[in-house]
Amino acid sequence: MSSSTSATTALDAATLQNWMTRHEDLVILDVRSAAEFESMHIPGSYNVPLPLLAEHADEVAERLGSRVVLACQSGVRAEQARGRLAGAGINSAQVLTGGVPGFAAAGGDVVRGAQRWSMERQVRMAAGSLVIAGLAGGRFVSPKLRLLAGGIGAGLTFSAATNTCAMGQALSKMPWNKAASEPTAQSAISQLPAVR
Repeated sequence: MSSSTSATTALDAATLQNWMTRHEDLVILDVRSAAEFESMHIPGSYNVPLPLLAEHADEVAERLGSRVVLACQSGVRAEQARGRLAGAGINSAQVLTGGVPGFAAAGGDVVRGAQRWSMERQVRMAAGSLVIAGLAGGRFVSPKLRLLAGGIGAGLTFSAATNTCAMGQALSKMPWNKAASEPTAQSAISQLPAVR
């Protein structure tokens, strides 16, 4: 692994659109859940959800060439995936700025399917609802219920500090976030093109 890895890891939508027409070796990995991928994705991208990629980074890296773009909803999960792939020897991966929605907003072609809320939006709704419930319950039921609001605040602070999201991981297991065919390690990795 080279210590002179590029400090530039962000790629804007316009550059990606250019690369899509000029580079046959381009591999776009969408690291969102299968349900999010099913809702909207970039044509030709491969769905390898972050938990699966994190667990099988070495196997995924074996299938990748030098031109890899990672996409998610906002860039957070893609950046985590970039770190995992760097640990597996892929130092040239780029993170799509603004994620798939940003790519679509910039005029990029996307495939749309069944619409679902993004994971980030679901986390905000769940966290906000739990804080409101804790505060209201603390006022009208028992002051101890205010601890729920404090616990959610502590969890969000920990989430920001560690760049992880336990609530997002829990929500991703809910029935409404399951796609018709959740990829397995074998199916996700075998769909990737072999290195040329």
